[in-house]
Amino acid sequence: MAAETEASVAPLPAKVFAGAGASQERLRRVLHPLSRRLWKMNIEGIENIPVDGPAIICPNHISFFDSVFVMTFVGRNISFVGKAEYMDSWKTKHLFPALGMIPIDRSGGGKSDNALEAAERVLRRGELFGIYPEGTRSRDGMLYKGHTGAARLALKVGCPIIPVGIVGTREIQPPDTFFPKVGLSCSVKFGAPIHVERYADRPDDHMAWREITDEVMFEIRELSGQEYRNTYASKKPETLHAATAVVSAEATDGANTPDLETSVP
Repeated sequence: MAAETEASVAPLPAKVFAGAGASQERLRRVLHPLSRRLWKMNIEGIENIPVDGPAIICPNHISFFDSVFVMTFVGRNISFVGKAEYMDSWKTKHLFPALGMIPIDRSGGGKSDNALEAAERVLRRGELFGIYPEGTRSRDGMLYKGHTGAARLALKVGCPIIPVGIVGTREIQPPDTFFPKVGLSCSVKFGAPIHVERYADRPDDHMAWREITDEVMFEIRELSGQEYRNTYASKKPETLHAATAVVSAEATDGANTPDLETSVP
């Protein structure tokens, strides 16, 4: 599918999103050895991440730490969508975008369009973009029905989707807790790329979006081993305190490591 030029994408205010860059690279250099020191990490399928060029990374979502571990081990800069509420707090409104967060308004309608346009720009630059198809964290550990944003972007840009199954982060940091538990096991499995070329003649077909999304969710279920529920996950307001401790990650050791949150829905 022929890709549109970047010039065809409406410009976005610089203050909304600057893109993942040096800040994320520096943080990753710290978190990679630190994560392996603090937890029993099992990383599989990293060869499925393209060395260059655009791709959409789609993990399941069970903890603040999902973004941390994907960002740490994916090997390239990655921009994630994160709930727009993070832009309302002085603790996160500058930090998270600097680490690659794209704010997204989850209130419905067309309010998420700006975030999708920013994500498209990221992909057209040949970078990685991460999005949780469930739209929010699973409160009970089950896998929920996926939203179609990733499929829409993949068809529009012509890039693959990489499903990711994460196991163990919910135990490392359960919902509504502050400090993570160290010494536990965590598995991050990057699945084989899902190519969307067969739908290239249906870029605006809602059925195509749904078929691609359902395939992505099936692969995530295979990778994570979660029970699947064919209904959308409910969004519950989250506190910000657990999402801000990444600021002090570089100055902590194993006994006092806080939440290493980056950018999550």
